[in-house]
Amino acid sequence: MSKKQFKAESKRLLDMMINSIYTHQEIFLRELISNASDAIDKLAYLALTDQNVGLNREDFAIDLRVDKKLRLLTVSDNGIGMSREEMEQNLGTIAKSGSLQFKQELDKDQQDVDIIGQFGVGFYSAFMVADTVTVLSKKYGETEAWMWQSSGADGYTISPCEKTTVGTEVILKLKADSEDEKFSRFLEQYELQNLVKKYSDYIRYPIRMEMEKSRQKPKAEGEDQDKEPEWESYTELTTLNSMVPVWLKAKKDVTDEEYDGFYKDKFFDYEKPLAHIPISVEGAVNYKALLYIPAKAPYDFYTKDYKKGLQLYSSGVLIMEHCEDLVPDYFRFVRGVVDTADLSLNISREMLQHNRQLAIISGNLEKKIKQELLSMQKDRREDYEKFFAAFGRQLKYGVVSDYGMHKDALQELLLFWSAKEQKLVTLKEYVEAMPEAQKHIYFAAGESNARLSQLPQYQRLQEKGFDVLFMTEDVDEFVPRTLMNYMEKDFRNLATDDLDLSSEEEKKAAETAAADWKEGLDFLKTALEGKIVRAEVSTDLGKHPVCLVPEGGMSFEMEKYFKRMNPEMAMPVEKVLRLNPEHPAVQKLKALITEDPEKAKQYAQVLYAQGLILADLPIEDAQAYTELICSLL
Repeated sequence: MSKKQFKAESKRLLDMMINSIYTHQEIFLRELISNASDAIDKLAYLALTDQNVGLNREDFAIDLRVDKKLRLLTVSDNGIGMSREEMEQNLGTIAKSGSLQFKQELDKDQQDVDIIGQFGVGFYSAFMVADTVTVLSKKYGETEAWMWQSSGADGYTISPCEKTTVGTEVILKLKADSEDEKFSRFLEQYELQNLVKKYSDYIRYPIRMEMEKSRQKPKAEGEDQDKEPEWESYTELTTLNSMVPVWLKAKKDVTDEEYDGFYKDKFFDYEKPLAHIPISVEGAVNYKALLYIPAKAPYDFYTKDYKKGLQLYSSGVLIMEHCEDLVPDYFRFVRGVVDTADLSLNISREMLQHNRQLAIISGNLEKKIKQELLSMQKDRREDYEKFFAAFGRQLKYGVVSDYGMHKDALQELLLFWSAKEQKLVTLKEYVEAMPEAQKHIYFAAGESNARLSQLPQYQRLQEKGFDVLFMTEDVDEFVPRTLMNYMEKDFRNLATDDLDLSSEEEKKAAETAAADWKEGLDFLKTALEGKIVRAEVSTDLGKHPVCLVPEGGMSFEMEKYFKRMNPEMAMPVEKVLRLNPEHPAVQKLKALITEDPEKAKQYAQVLYAQGLILADLPIEDAQAYTELICSLL
């Protein structure tokens, strides 16, 4: 028995397989179990036409065995096995896949047989954790069994061996532990159980292992029944995997409780989801999916640490824990699984090749998610508002991101507080409730509804019977700027825009007032130099004497937002003082400009401070303002 060299470019290629292709050592168990499942698939397929196989579907299994003393981990199956030549081809040649060849040899009408392994490199991941790998195999229909053994890139040996049953055993002699690597963990039943649950829970054959358990010893006849019970240990052959995932079952066969239970167990959430979305698609790409809309946001959802993405399976084997490409960022709250055999994976099965199939699945899922949310919004409004309280901000971020590219897809999902209705409404509901005389969608942005209801401009709109959308989140004010219009109605910001409320008579009266106030406005600009860029008269202030509005495109709320984000880069917004020429306090100011200019300057400071308060802006010098009020009193 002489040692043979690998047919592929030996040490360098095998080193790459072990050290570069796989990013997690634990992947080795997934790969060996997947290979075992493929071997069983082949024999099960053969059993359909060969009565001599003598095994039924329930007879097939994959077994794990551990010998801690010898540091051995064995993965065995009762699948089709390998001949000497197949060992030479499949194990002696890196990247030679027997599974791929088997699938290629099927008739065209049998190509949908579900085979996991396609690349022939998964087996070599065993060398990440093992010094020596031994494979014992006996092929169905042959009398001889063979042993393949290798310690890595130096080569391998093949020799006859004793094996009474058909199938394959892969025996790993685990590496010694070091300070950085604890290979012994792969000999612990809880670790193996967790890895099977994580990666191979839905392999369609039972994955079994002798598990240590404990039970209460029965008391002997006549023994004191009040005596403290004794416990004994025993081992039991236990199936570690679920085998049939809930997403593969027909919807009619699964209850809501089962869907909710799967979600809670899979995603570690004690609260049941607001919705579940089972999906089964056959067409250009075949896949099944089970998506969930959570009821609450994870604690880190709005941080950079949050990991979005769906779990991606290929024929029941977990490929990616968080496949980000399956959902757009604005739907990053969705949790769930997608299972397909149609995606092109790279040879490690850990990463996806970016391809057309992935884009098709992602586009379909996006439509399904939106459809479910709109249905919830219409038929289960309370649930939708609960959802929106948790994730509405994410939808708004989606509207303003990428220069508004996604606004048309998301605008129907938005909710805002209606000052008139005193409840959350959609944009469509707002527009449909507008009086005939109302031309625009009015909104106000600020820290609270209570503050916004005190805006002078809001009182004028109330008098007209027009509704205002109150927006109190940081991102809110950017949303209407991005949307620009909805159902042919443009957005008007109470704090920055012309509200277009005045009649022709009112406009002429305002022009007359502005001309009459020209000297007074110049006086105010001088008296408040450095604080305002100009003063002007307005007919939109209702019963209020003054208000402050920003000059230019950026509002005071945006100024606050940018200061919070980056104080050093924030640019101050210039202020315009607007006066209500009909208000007694403003008329008094006008008289003082002629009669007592010094006192008029003090009145100007008071009215400016009132404008700051109404705009929810800080008074620069509260002590000086207090002293000023006291002096006037």
